[in-house]
Amino acid sequence: MPLSTFFRKSGPPQAIHDIYRIIVDQARQPRFYTDFDVPDSVDGRFEMVTLHAFLVIRRLKGESESSSDAAQALFDLMFEDMDVSLREMGAGDMGVGKRVKAMVQAFYGRIASYEAGLAGEEGALEDALSRNVYATVEPREAAVAELARYLRAQAAHMVTLNLPDVENGKFVFGDL
Repeated sequence: MPLSTFFRKSGPPQAIHDIYRIIVDQARQPRFYTDFDVPDSVDGRFEMVTLHAFLVIRRLKGESESSSDAAQALFDLMFEDMDVSLREMGAGDMGVGKRVKAMVQAFYGRIASYEAGLAGEEGALEDALSRNVYATVEPREAAVAELARYLRAQAAHMVTLNLPDVENGKFVFGDL
């Protein structure tokens, strides 16, 4: 065994980085911030990354051992990136861990509320989006409804994707 094997930094496979890049690129689409009234702020951008990560993790979770592993690796990479981003924005070392922990808890809460909203009665998803994505602003009712339609359409689109393509970062989100 080569000596370099012992010193190689282990990290997620390139496919996980590719998946995360697809999520971030979609979350940065200007229409979310112009047409859908998502706040163009750190919080708003976190919400859009979270929403798209939810969609991908939802597709990967529980399908197979490899897809569940990919979902966990994506989750880990996402919050590793959040940690780095907070540090780059000047958050003190002492506070970063607590902030990332709060972000993880917020993510779990969003997963639960978006799942319930997708499965629930009319208006449940809009309520979840209002509480989370729009917590810091007063959006137009039409914008909330449009984002809910988008989320439902993306959830339906994700189900149609070939699972190995999703696992390997070879997919695209549906039209915005």
